[in-house]
Amino acid sequence: MSQEIKGHVKEAYTKAANSGVGCGCGPTVNGSSEQNWTLSESYSNVDGYEAAADYALGCGIPTEHAKIKEGDTVLDLGSGAGNDVFVARRIVGESGHVIGVDMTEAMIEKANENKQKLGYTNVDFVLGEIEALPLNDNSIDVSVSNCVLNLVPDKKKAYEEVYRILKPGGHFSMSDIVLRGNLPKGIKEAAEMYAGCISGALEQEDYINAIKEAGFKNITITKERIINIPDDVLLEYVCCPEELEKFKASDNAVVSLGVYAEK
Repeated sequence: MSQEIKGHVKEAYTKAANSGVGCGCGPTVNGSSEQNWTLSESYSNVDGYEAAADYALGCGIPTEHAKIKEGDTVLDLGSGAGNDVFVARRIVGESGHVIGVDMTEAMIEKANENKQKLGYTNVDFVLGEIEALPLNDNSIDVSVSNCVLNLVPDKKKAYEEVYRILKPGGHFSMSDIVLRGNLPKGIKEAAEMYAGCISGALEQEDYINAIKEAGFKNITITKERIINIPDDVLLEYVCCPEELEKFKASDNAVVSLGVYAEK
């Protein structure tokens, strides 16, 4: 099942890379290549933002609370076409180094194209999976991630890997999707929604506990934002309008969460 999920996610993000249209956090409807809604936040006023690297695949701005300093070595998990990598690169300056890891070959290719156009020499994009990061122990000052951990089937292993590669005293800042309550069965089982970061989401308490179990401390929630999924999108996955109304009337919610934690 793990490999099957990864296959679905990789297919969705390959389509996004090849089309230049987001299909990650904010899925397509009826297989359309055009995204009709998004979970992402605007980067228009963020230093280092490169529009060509932004496919609207995220659900926050993780660099905002990452406490990145000039000269840091930063890792972006699930770096896509390089959006957060280029933002982090502006902060670390010429003396720093930013690495982006992504499991989709097409995204690595797009990211390197963007890197070449920008002429950056202290940015690298590496093909790899978060559960088995191709990086040395204790080698990273700060790790960021934008709506990607939900896509990883083995979240426990993913957090352990982030802990492993961070230097003692290092920290991470991640934007992700969590749940309060239960999603309807149809949404949980939909591979397209999994690639949209929603059906793979953990309950908020379980999400925080997974971070604690990996060994992190000083865990802080930096941002919370309720995601309102359009009715026409939800109706693609629930069994009937009645199930949709029941879900909307409940206290269940999809939440964009910002989390900071230290090793």
